[in-house]
Amino acid sequence: MATINDNYLKLKAGYLFPEIARRVNVFAEANPDAKIIRLGIGDVTEPLPEACRTAMIKAVEEMGDRNTFKGYGPEQGYAWLREKIATHDFQARGADIDASEIFISDGSKCDTGNILEIFGHDNIIAVTDPVYPVYVDTNVMVGNTGDAN
Repeated sequence: MATINDNYLKLKAGYLFPEIARRVNVFAEANPDAKIIRLGIGDVTEPLPEACRTAMIKAVEEMGDRNTFKGYGPEQGYAWLREKIATHDFQARGADIDASEIFISDGSKCDTGNILEIFGHDNIIAVTDPVYPVYVDTNVMVGNTGDAN
């Protein structure tokens, strides 16, 4: 029989974005004339720039053609992308970063959770405050913490 990971029972706070929405709604109701700029998940202030839309359309068209289709990329990320990042984001600003030092992933949230698997459970984990709540929650869920305090 499948069992529940008891570490999930240690989670005390709600997920970040519903909590932001709840607080914004409370504030908006109490301040009906306030102009609110929403920057939570899915709330953006401007449409996608032309360069982004063009690049995405091109990428989708490439994926629809057998000759240019790409499956999963290399484990460290495509070399051409790592080179561009090294050149334009780092070297152009005077930082001596080589493309071999760059890792392309699907995002910090997944990386933060996955990197914890490298370390043993007997390590002490320190988390800054403030911090993005998922960093704490991920540690709680994998059993790297005691009870919530």
